[in-house]
Amino acid sequence: MEALASLPAPFDRLAFVDVETTGTRPTRDRITEVAIIPVDNGVVGEPFQTLLDPGVAIPPTITRLTGISDDMVAGAPVFARLADEVRDLFDGRLLVAHNARFDAGFLRNAFREAGQVVTLRELCTVKLSRRLDRGERRHNLDSLIARHALPVGDRHRAMGDCQALPALLSRFVERDGLEVVLDALARQIKRASTPPNLDPTRLDEVPAVPGVYRFFGEEGALLYVGKSVNLRARVRSHFADDHRNDREMRIAQQTHDIDWIETAGEIGALLTEARLVKREQPIFNRRLRAQRGLLAWDWDDESAEPPALVRIDELAPSDLGRAHGVFRSRMKASERLRELAKEHRLCPQYLGLEQGAGRACFAHQIGQCGGLCAGRESEIAHRLRLKQALGPLALQAWPYPGAIAIREVRDGREERHLFRHWRYLGTARSEGELAELLEGGDEYPLDMDMYRLAVDAIRGGAKVEPVE
Repeated sequence: MEALASLPAPFDRLAFVDVETTGTRPTRDRITEVAIIPVDNGVVGEPFQTLLDPGVAIPPTITRLTGISDDMVAGAPVFARLADEVRDLFDGRLLVAHNARFDAGFLRNAFREAGQVVTLRELCTVKLSRRLDRGERRHNLDSLIARHALPVGDRHRAMGDCQALPALLSRFVERDGLEVVLDALARQIKRASTPPNLDPTRLDEVPAVPGVYRFFGEEGALLYVGKSVNLRARVRSHFADDHRNDREMRIAQQTHDIDWIETAGEIGALLTEARLVKREQPIFNRRLRAQRGLLAWDWDDESAEPPALVRIDELAPSDLGRAHGVFRSRMKASERLRELAKEHRLCPQYLGLEQGAGRACFAHQIGQCGGLCAGRESEIAHRLRLKQALGPLALQAWPYPGAIAIREVRDGREERHLFRHWRYLGTARSEGELAELLEGGDEYPLDMDMYRLAVDAIRGGAKVEPVE
């Protein structure tokens, strides 16, 4: 293994691994055999190999593939008896496996059942091959053994497969050079490092499903709420070794615990995130905080009256279609209307942006007003230009006769997100919850973040069902 002797830290201490199992599901199936070859600075240590009693029957299809039968594992130790010895082999070493997520997943669950707290950092030779042999279509172990003439023992047994891996890594270093292989390896471990105050096993427990996650500081202070369609990947990205900014670094340094809420899909994650941020006011969240007193221009295009500035939460549901724009202050609203007036040659005097009724406005004198105030333009013509100007700012009127449910389903989990006149009523996971939420009426006030989420979901083709 001379080629491996040139690998610098953290790649100088490796544990090549292969496990045979009763199936493909790490949380349900069990390990029947494990093989580990430690290699430190290119020196191969004492290999470890053992059959394990999985505590369940081995399916015939697995026995035909691996040759491991119920009779062979009868009397073999259970993993818990060997957990300390196996853990020591991973101490200070990177786990290297072909499809490492599979092997590491089974080992993590086995350690967890044995009551062990173990952090495994893995390198995957499938990913390595895909990066270094991009012109090849096949990257399974049989193909790599043939392509690189790798030594192999009993194929589909743990030690036989495991022996091929250090030889494969050596071949890559010899063929492509140290720098190329190091770059490919470094890309794999540029991933989560554990925050100093966080139990490392918590990162391993985060599922790769849609949902919302929360970071807690000392004494349970809520630091941050986020969402993702893949909770595990998103949470880990917060704690990447190369922190991209001070904020991420502060979050990592202050995080003592994390938890998460699974959802049926992305819409549920977005709604749950918005609701939690508004209700719990996390320290590091700036977006989605509760917004009170937002303003809009209320204008009926069939009326001769000019737009009036109103609070959005005071509008009747049926009047939302007359609202234009969303503004945090009267000044911002007036600035935007003034910009539109100049762009579309609207009369600032009519719009209430300039005093002086009964005479031509200053904008008309300098050619920036079409002349409504001076009798040079009809009211209808001016109203049409005002409609054109405000059109892009118009909020969408509620297009349904009553409440609707935006439905999401994942792995048998169903959620129905209820809206009535753009007001979010809540998420129902049963018929009883659905009836309760509908009977409760408009419990939540009109919230522009919820409004935008609903509009985007409906425009994006979400499954919508009338529920009243």
